[in-house]
Formats: sequence, structure tokens, C-alpha cells
Amino acid sequence: MARNNLASALKAFSDKTIAQAKRGVETTRDIHYNETRRRIAVDTGETREGITKTAVTRSGSTISAEVFVLGMVPIWLEFGTGIHAVSGGGGSRAKKIPWTYYKDGRFYTTYGMVAQPFWFPSLDVTRQYFKNYFSN
Repeated sequence: MARNNLASALKAFSDKTIAQAKRGVETTRDIHYNETRRRIAVDTGETREGITKTAVTRSGSTISAEVFVLGMVPIWLEFGTGIHAVSGGGGSRAKKIPWTYYKDGRFYTTYGMVAQPFWFPSLDVTRQYFKNYFSN
């Protein structure tokens, strides 16, 4: 009889621990998602709307969730372009600086765009929350 009680107690403890871990991962994901959307530079809003998050999943002992943003524009925003490109983004790949492009019926000449970081500053906030949640 005592063996069944111990097994039941361990199962309940395990289920509670898994639920708390899932809640921590889910909240961490939501914080990163919201921080990223809040910090990203907005022109048309298309890039911000491209920030998405996945459901929390469990595979064996791994609990995970993701936040991601696709495309080149977020990379340009995070690391800058042209003469303003910062290290970490691979630097500028422009074949010619300055360069000219055509948009909305007009020609524009640019030396690049200054970085407007959003991803890594959001990660700093996210890491701190994750560390605090799982160290207590």
C-alpha cells in the first residue's frame, strides 16, 4: 500500500514540475515575442507582423517554444547596412557604396542604414526572466 502512495506522490510531483516548467517556457516565449514586437522599428508594420511564436511542446525531457522573424529586413534592422553595418551581422555586402535604388517612382541614393537593434536587446530581457524563473 505504501508503495502505491509513494508512486502516486512521485507522479503528482512530476506532473506539477512539468506543468511549472511549461508555464516558465511559455511565459519566457511570450516575453520575448512581446519585447521583440515592441522594439522593432516600424515603417509599414509588415516586418513586425512577421514575428511569430510557436506553441510550447514537450518531447521527452525537452520543453521548448520558439519566437522567430523571417526575411532580410530584420537582419538589416538589427545590424545596419552599408557603411553603418555593425559586426555580428557579417558587415556590408554592398558591391558599391553609395548605391541607388528606385522606390515609389523616385530614385534614392544611400550609404546605408544605421542599426536599430531589437532582437538582441529583447533577448537580454528574456534571458533575465528565464534565469530568475528557473533559479528559484
